[in-house]
Amino acid sequence: MNAPLTLRDIARQAGVSLATVDRVLHNRPGVRADTVRRVKDAMTRSAFQPHAAASELARARSRRFAFVMPAGVNLFMQQIQAHLGEMANWMAARRLSVEIVATDVFDPAILAARLEDLVGRVDGVAVVALDHPSVRAAINDLVESGAKIVTLVSDVPSSRRHHYVGIDNIAAGRAAGALVGRFTGGRPGRVAIMAGSHGLRDHAERIFGFTQVIAAEYRQLEVLPVVEGHDDDDRSEHLMRRLLADYRDIVGLYNVGAGTAGVAKALTEPLSGSGRAGDIVFVGHDVTAVTRKLLLNGVMDAVISQNPGHEARSAVRVLLALARGEPLLSEQEAIRIDIVMRDNLP
Repeated sequence: MNAPLTLRDIARQAGVSLATVDRVLHNRPGVRADTVRRVKDAMTRSAFQPHAAASELARARSRRFAFVMPAGVNLFMQQIQAHLGEMANWMAARRLSVEIVATDVFDPAILAARLEDLVGRVDGVAVVALDHPSVRAAINDLVESGAKIVTLVSDVPSSRRHHYVGIDNIAAGRAAGALVGRFTGGRPGRVAIMAGSHGLRDHAERIFGFTQVIAAEYRQLEVLPVVEGHDDDDRSEHLMRRLLADYRDIVGLYNVGAGTAGVAKALTEPLSGSGRAGDIVFVGHDVTAVTRKLLLNGVMDAVISQNPGHEARSAVRVLLALARGEPLLSEQEAIRIDIVMRDNLP
């Protein structure tokens, strides 16, 4: 007598992950219509008995994941953490737990030490990573210990990490360069760049894409040396004040990471900016409470957006699939770049 089919058999026949079959089985949102059809067709062809799903989940062992995130006030990272909280019931049903580890991701020694502390303690790690030799070594040690590693938002491709969850940051920087170039309307002048750190690969790649477009297509603009605000509002405000005092011909500004509130404060206060917000094209990243207000007030012109909920869900799904030895559904995990202005704020 043949053994009864299981949830894994249906997932294999439909060419999807176990988690996707589970969502279809329980009518949960987030699955494309053609994927739902494929899964249901596989169930029908195989005369699948739904009780197999419950028995398989009951046999599943518990797993523990850690999300290593930047300490401090970074509104986008806080959004990712909030979406992880919203997944609590979903994770509990799969016997998953997630620990948030807040640390200084700008200091390679501190970040590497926090990663090393996780060796042998967790089944998987999602990390907002600094691209540095000591951090790469710590990631490799975690992989050697058997943990599954996902880099989140910022990648370390030379490490042995298993997967990267995030946008194409070079493309994001190129989009920012095109926006600044077009919105300045042919005016000559200088363009300032405020970054968190060159050591964060997402910031380095965005800067590369941005300067590539400006140099090739908007030669009337001169890009100033990058200043690093470490995604801190106070530090970013101080550095922006100095730039505005030193260069009276700034016509464009690209804020590569966080610290947006500090940059905007320096730009709008008469003491430092002399009311120059209306004369400077300001492009940044991520739709947050701060950037939403700045877009509505006309201080910011555009935001390059990525979906924090998608990134949170994708990181957990990918870690779970890796831990279970299941294939990844690449189309489902691709993170999209959006351009948001005042007129299309979500």
